[in-house]
Amino acid sequence: MKIIDLSKTIAYNKKDPWFMRIKIKHKRHKKSKFLIRFFVGLKKKFFPPDWEGWADDKIIGMGVHATTHIDAPWHYAPIVAGKKAKTIDEIPLEWLYGDGIVIDMKHKKDFEIISKKDVIDFLEKNKLKLKTGNIVLIRTGRDHDNVNKGTGMSAEATEWLIDQGIKVMGIDQWGWDLPLKYQAKLANQKKDKDLFWEGHRIGQKKEYLHMEQLINLDALPLSGFKIAVFPLKIKGASAAPARVVAIIDEK
Repeated sequence: MKIIDLSKTIAYNKKDPWFMRIKIKHKRHKKSKFLIRFFVGLKKKFFPPDWEGWADDKIIGMGVHATTHIDAPWHYAPIVAGKKAKTIDEIPLEWLYGDGIVIDMKHKKDFEIISKKDVIDFLEKNKLKLKTGNIVLIRTGRDHDNVNKGTGMSAEATEWLIDQGIKVMGIDQWGWDLPLKYQAKLANQKKDKDLFWEGHRIGQKKEYLHMEQLINLDALPLSGFKIAVFPLKIKGASAAPARVVAIIDEK
C-alpha cells in the first residue's frame, strides 16, 4: 500500500492574502517548567532528571479556509435546496472516503474557465466512468501558485458533477472558481450578476462539498485509488483544515 499526502503543511505563506496568513508560535521545552511548577504544582526538586520539559505550539490567525481544507455546504449559503445547510461537523464521514478520479485540466490557461464539455471530453477520452460516491479531483498544476492565478470550475461543470452522484470534489489551486479579483472585474465589466463565485453558488441549490489548495495531484493515476478526507470537527464551521491522502493498493 502506498499513501500519498495531498495536503499542504500548515505554515506561514506570504503568497496567501494578508488576512489569511498563518503564524505558528513554538514554545521550547524549557518554557514549560514554570507551568509545571506553579500551575501543575510539581516542586522543582522532583522534576525527572535529565528532562527539559514538554514542547508546545500555538497556531495564530488560522481561519478554517486557510491551507488545504474542505468547504461545507454552509459556506456557500445558509439554505441549500430549501433546507438548512450542513456545517462541517454535520457532514457524514461516509462521504469523505471513496474511490478517487483525477480530471486533468493542466492545459487550461490562467483565467480560462473549465466547462462541462471540458470535463465530459476528458472522461470520455480516457474511458473513465463516474459512479455515485466517487471523489473527483481537478488537476490544474497550480498547487503552489497564489490567489490571483489559476483557472476555475464553471457553474455548469460543478452542477454536472453533482448530478453524476459526486458529493465531494477538490482542486489543486487556491480556489474552486476563477481567481476572486478576476471574477469581480469580469462581473463589473459585463454587468453580469451571475458571474461571481459561480461554481460555489451551485451549492445554494444542490448539496456538495469541495476541497481547495490540494497538492501532489501529479503523483496520482487517473483512477484506481482511494481518497480519505477527514476535516477537523469544528462546531458550526463553514469549513475545516483537512489531512487529505490518496491510498494506492500496489498489489
